[in-house]
Amino acid sequence: MKRILLTALLCASIYCTAQETTSGLKKYEPYVNQLGYNLGEFKRFVCYGADNGTPFQLINTATSKVVFEGEMLNNEGWFSGFNPTGSNVEYVIKVDGHGSSVPFLVADHLMETASSKLAYDFFVDARGFSNLETYDMAAVYGGGPTRDGGAYGLETIFEILQYASNPALFDNWKTELDDKKVADLIDLILWHAEFAYKYVDYNGPVKTRHGTLGYQGQPRMTYDYWNTLDQLAAVCAAYHSFLKPYLAEDTYQKYRKVCLDNWEAYDRHKVVRFWTYSTKWVDEGFQEFNEMGNAYGQSVFRNLFMYETERHEKNGSPEKFLKYAQSGASDIIRNWDFNNPRHMWWIRNAEHITPQALSFFLLLAPDKAPDGTQEKLEAWALHMKQKSNNFWKYRKHSETEWAHPKTKELGGAPALGGSMFAIAHLLKDPELRALGWAQTDFVFGVNPVGTHLSNKSEARVKIDGYWDGVEKGWPQSHPHGYGELGKVRGTLDGSPLDSQFPIAEKIEAIEGKNEGRVFGKNAYATEGWGISNRGWQATLTFSTLGSHKLKVFDGNFNKEISSVEPGQTITIQLNAALNIDRNAIDKGWVLLKQGEKVEKIQLTETDVNTGKFTSTFKIPKNIQVKFLELSYGFLGFEKNLKLEVKQ
Repeated sequence: MKRILLTALLCASIYCTAQETTSGLKKYEPYVNQLGYNLGEFKRFVCYGADNGTPFQLINTATSKVVFEGEMLNNEGWFSGFNPTGSNVEYVIKVDGHGSSVPFLVADHLMETASSKLAYDFFVDARGFSNLETYDMAAVYGGGPTRDGGAYGLETIFEILQYASNPALFDNWKTELDDKKVADLIDLILWHAEFAYKYVDYNGPVKTRHGTLGYQGQPRMTYDYWNTLDQLAAVCAAYHSFLKPYLAEDTYQKYRKVCLDNWEAYDRHKVVRFWTYSTKWVDEGFQEFNEMGNAYGQSVFRNLFMYETERHEKNGSPEKFLKYAQSGASDIIRNWDFNNPRHMWWIRNAEHITPQALSFFLLLAPDKAPDGTQEKLEAWALHMKQKSNNFWKYRKHSETEWAHPKTKELGGAPALGGSMFAIAHLLKDPELRALGWAQTDFVFGVNPVGTHLSNKSEARVKIDGYWDGVEKGWPQSHPHGYGELGKVRGTLDGSPLDSQFPIAEKIEAIEGKNEGRVFGKNAYATEGWGISNRGWQATLTFSTLGSHKLKVFDGNFNKEISSVEPGQTITIQLNAALNIDRNAIDKGWVLLKQGEKVEKIQLTETDVNTGKFTSTFKIPKNIQVKFLELSYGFLGFEKNLKLEVKQ
């Protein structure tokens, strides 16, 4: 009988957002992360209108048993302590008087393993043309590598960071390239690199764009070709860490040369202000910083990448680029104003670049970051905690406004989580990491509309372009908008406007109709955009900083060790987001460095659905080095471990 009742509740929750009571008041169901929650991380849901002290239950759908109980407080319920290791069943939340949620999982690195491929698949599908030989810049909206975007999209930077954060994961997905199998994400990076090189000085026509580029009183640019160097700089840095097997040295050197030849001429050495003159109603006129051309922090990213490139070259000039990066970071420390909306939410999709770039300095070269870097990040963390002090954990715009009344907020929650993850890692701040998880929950349904921010269209489901297990997608989409994103995998389509807070009372699905932007109580789609998805990609990247772990044990797996002896057998263990099949044993790897020799050690999951990857390794009897170095990840995302060799 219990199972029948539970099934009925689940079916009802899929089709009903709220129910009328006899008093005429609506009762809202629990809104959960419809995909589910990561083991060992913060877990919460929202049930709007539930009185403080209202009991809630977490129910195992396979057994109908209650596995966790709690009480509502300020419309929220927390169950962070529930961590069923190895679980492969779904759960629901039941709140007394409010019904049940949709089912969800609780699993190891669930968010990353379920989303990482979709994150870069988006950029595979959204290219203006896949063939660079027949690419017509004038026919692509905005003239960029991604439809409805220019070179300001900076896709290559965040594709490289995504791979660097969890490389073994992406090696699971391969493409045939030049008679050899290459990771899809590597293939995509190489495509974007060649695009940037080919159009490094293009200033011809593009189909449409909302504004021109350049400085006030100076000749205007039609196309934002300056940013091609930002993307090539990231490729050059990655060449020395993981791209060398896939990128010919002469190709790398031509990319490097075009950066060196044009860096100062393209103003890549400094913070760029007043570069875009926008004709869009939301940000008309010259903008200090914006999402279309330049972002506050972009100079730090690009100059750090060139510093990383040049420090590996015999005749390189790393100090020059380090000074440029330090200058850009000092500008942020001095002038980044959290109370100036032009530095924050007003630039929408570009906002995430500022905190993430400053964080990247401390990840890549912590001893070379300017004084005040950490303190500025601490101040940002405090500001975000103050602004998100509400039951949605949503970063509010002001005391009187939750979100913008008319324009997309996709650059908010999907990207904000990544900034919080990065800074929480650097500051060792679990409260900020909890807020980061709340932002990802917002993407997956813990929001006033109660849906994922991506429309669950039949077309996307057919091409494996949607998240398995997510029942309710964003109610409206614009499949034939400027980006033509209707059949693009992993597209984010919309986010609640100010009028939908604190709860969307009425939700009407307008599937497949581009009705224009409807500002009112109805949920609506703003239309997906490449740089909205870029921010989501960044969140998936920086989330791993707080959860990947590398350890070494003795051969019997009894004791963790930090030193070894010649001939000794050790056990290497990696905890990382590699458990992509919870019904099979997955693989991973780490790098082992002995002096100048580097080898890849293959790892195997300890059992089905454990999320722990191990291998034994025998220390050579004739070993000559004083230390062995183990690592996983690249470009500041490394998990490093140094073992002393006792002779």
